[in-house]
Order: sequence, then structure tokens, then C-alpha cells
Amino acid sequence: MAQLHRVAHRGYSAVAPENTLPALAAGVLAGATFIEFDVRTTADGVPVVIHDRTVDRTTSGSGKVWELTCDEVAGLDAGSWFSPAYTGIGVPRLTQVLDLLAPSEQVELLLEIKPPATLEQVKNIIGQVTDAGLPARTVVQSFDPAIVRLAGEVAPDVRRGLLRDPFDDEQVAVAQELGITYCNPSMNAVLGSPATVAALAGIGVSVMPWTANDMLLWPDLAAAGVAGLITDHTGELTGWAQNVSSGACASSG
Repeated sequence: MAQLHRVAHRGYSAVAPENTLPALAAGVLAGATFIEFDVRTTADGVPVVIHDRTVDRTTSGSGKVWELTCDEVAGLDAGSWFSPAYTGIGVPRLTQVLDLLAPSEQVELLLEIKPPATLEQVKNIIGQVTDAGLPARTVVQSFDPAIVRLAGEVAPDVRRGLLRDPFDDEQVAVAQELGITYCNPSMNAVLGSPATVAALAGIGVSVMPWTANDMLLWPDLAAAGVAGLITDHTGELTGWAQNVSSGACASSG
């Protein structure tokens, strides 16, 4: 089996609160080859790392991210919902995440820009990635094809990804039109259409399905030709991939 990318979904989110600095750091320590995280922009134009449209589920606050200032978001507790051990952990700014991940040269960044996002916001996000010296290690992805197009306009040389649930009806044509490097759908899409995975690979587009938390499905997903798995269980995936690789080496010897 070719090396399978191990993608830490919102960091190692099985062991630490998602999209926080502890979760992202844990993903690196657990052997991730990609750290995946989500970026939204506050009311005063600051990119922060959080998944939901509102802060309600993962913080002590309430309201839409884009209606709150950076200071208001920074004052929220983003850890205690997960465990009392993480009480006081905050929602990180994108710059903090980039500073954290920059020294781990073996790890790439899978940065999802969540809608809504304007051209200026996309410019600001990619500008911070560039200022951190990380464009070559970063894939910018989104569920919104319009955001993927904006990213291509802002930084044509930065790799881009399109997130899907099912594949599009004309997925290969869509991938070519957007100029993407990755097409990342749900696990069910991959298992239901390995031919689409192969067709995308044929035009140089890799597939990494989400969210691969059912370890019993990992062999089937790998057999379908995926380039990596996006999972909350980073450490377990690292161990499994290493065991599979060792077994393949032993059998070929």
C-alpha cells in the first residue's frame, strides 16, 4: 500500500477539543501527515479557527462568528465542553495556528475556509499563510466552489481542494474546471463509487474522504484507492497504517 495520508480532523479531536491548539498539537504528535482545521472571519476581519457558524456548540458563548469581534471570541471558553481538563482553552486565531504548525516541517496543512467568505477575507486568510511561509505546505479547501475559485484567483500556486458529500454528477469535469489537487468527499461517496476515485486519480486529483472514524472501513477505503483518510482518531490511524505497511513489506520479502 502506498503511503496513506493521515489527516487529523480538526486536530486530534478524539483526545482534545476540536480546532484548539491542544488538539492541533496532539495531531502532530500522533503522526498526522496533514492537520485539518476550519477558518471563519470575525466581525472585525480576523480569521479564527472554529467549525460552526455559531460559537454555541463548542464555546461558552452564543452567536454567529461573523457577528462577534475577535476580542469577544477570544474571551470564550472553548475547552470545558469537551473536558474540565481543558477549561479556559480559547478559540485560536489563524496566526496562532500557523505559528504552532510552522516548525513541524513534515506536516502539511488542510485549511478549510467556511462560507460565507468574501474575496477580501480569502485574501486575508491566504495572506496570513503566505506571511507564515507556509503556502507550499498548505491545501486550501471548501465545500463552496465559489470560495475555491476565489482562492485560485488570489493564489494560483497554492493547492486547492473541493469538499463534497456525494460526488458531483460530473465530478471529473468539475475538478478540472476548478483546477483542484484534492477532492474530499464523504466515506459513502468513496465506497459507492471507486470508479470516480480512479477517474480523479487519472487526472491527478487525490481523494481523502471524511470522516473516517469507523476503523473497520479503513481497509475498504484504502482498497478504493484513496490518498488519505480524514479522521478524529489520528493515533489509531497512524498505528494501523504502519502495521499495514510493515505487513506488506514482510509479505513482499
